[in-house]
Amino acid sequence: MVDVNDGIAANEPTLNALVQYTKDLSFENPSAPRSLGPQQKPPNISIQVNVNARQIAEADYEVELLLEGAAGEGADTLFKFELNYAGIFRVLNIAQSDIQPVVMIECPRLLFPFARQIVAEAVRNGGFPPLYIDPIDFAGLYRQRMAQAAQAPSAQA
Repeated sequence: MVDVNDGIAANEPTLNALVQYTKDLSFENPSAPRSLGPQQKPPNISIQVNVNARQIAEADYEVELLLEGAAGEGADTLFKFELNYAGIFRVLNIAQSDIQPVVMIECPRLLFPFARQIVAEAVRNGGFPPLYIDPIDFAGLYRQRMAQAAQAPSAQA
C-alpha cells in the first residue's frame, strides 16, 4: 500500500481541493425554437470571468469561479448562461504574503476544467454545439485586478 504523504515533509507547502460544487447554473434559450435553426451569420459570443474568494476557516478558502456568457445580442440572442462554480481549498505552510496569489490564481485554475465542461454540456443540452471556453490566464486576471485596486485610491483622491 502506498501512502500518499510519503516524501512530503510536515512543513511542505500544500494546496488541497477538499470539495468542488456548482453553486448556481442558469441557461436561457430565449428565442427557441427559432434560434435552433440555421443562422445567417455566426453569433458574437461574449464571455465574462470573475473570481471571488473568502476565508472560511484558518487554512480553508471558498473560491468561486463565475462564468457568464451569451451568443448573439438583443432580439438575436441565441443563448445565455451563468455559472458559479466553487471549491473549498486548504492552504497549508504557505507564506501569508503568498496566500492571496495562490487562492486567486491556482485555485480557479484547478476549478476551470470542470466549469468549462459544465458550460459545454449546458450549451449542448440547449440544442447548440458545445461551447468550449478557451483557457483563461488567471495570473493575468489577478495582475489586472491588483492594478485596478492600486489605482482605485488614487482615483478617489
